[in-house]
Amino acid sequence: MKTFTSESSARRFWGITLTMLIWTFAVFISANSKDAPNTAKTQLATLGGGCFWCLEAVFENVPGVKAVTSGYAGGRTPDPTYEQVCSKTTGHAEVVRIEFDPARVSYAALLKIFWRIHDPTTLDRQGADRGPQYRSIILCHDDAQRQAAEKSKKEAQPRFTDPIVTEIVPLKKFYPAEDYHQDYFRKNPNAGYCRVVIRPKLDKLDHEQVIPPAKP
Repeated sequence: MKTFTSESSARRFWGITLTMLIWTFAVFISANSKDAPNTAKTQLATLGGGCFWCLEAVFENVPGVKAVTSGYAGGRTPDPTYEQVCSKTTGHAEVVRIEFDPARVSYAALLKIFWRIHDPTTLDRQGADRGPQYRSIILCHDDAQRQAAEKSKKEAQPRFTDPIVTEIVPLKKFYPAEDYHQDYFRKNPNAGYCRVVIRPKLDKLDHEQVIPPAKP
């Protein structure tokens, strides 16, 4: 009888201890999950339309955009340098990768801005910038983006006299550009290209209210 009572007490002790450990672990996981950033709420878009300094400066001002990274995509050379891309031998275009919150700005809204901030009817050229690295291109992250891009292209075409030549292709690999290209306009507002090209473009877009106001 004494042995039975001892065994019962031991079972109760370990049962209570195990329950408390499980409860403590669950509380710990719950607390840490609340503190951890929820990256699942953001999505990515990758677009090219001329010099990436211009696109970066525009999309950084769009409410709902979390981050913009200048880089290279659409070519065949792995880990290309800026000099290699400018040599027109890599197949890459200058692009921006946009991390955005779809609850605040949709992919379709980003595309509407995209069509307004460059000329998608000029092949391998934007203004004085010439070469395949400056081509108009939408690199899709999934089939839903491809369908949205095709639809957006058809809706944008009536705004232009010439046919849109923008490529719509799957994104295979994005390569971030060198550090000195990142946030170029913010870091170099008085540089010649920024004063002559980027600043007037931003002022024009602001005047035409191309960038939508932030949602409340």
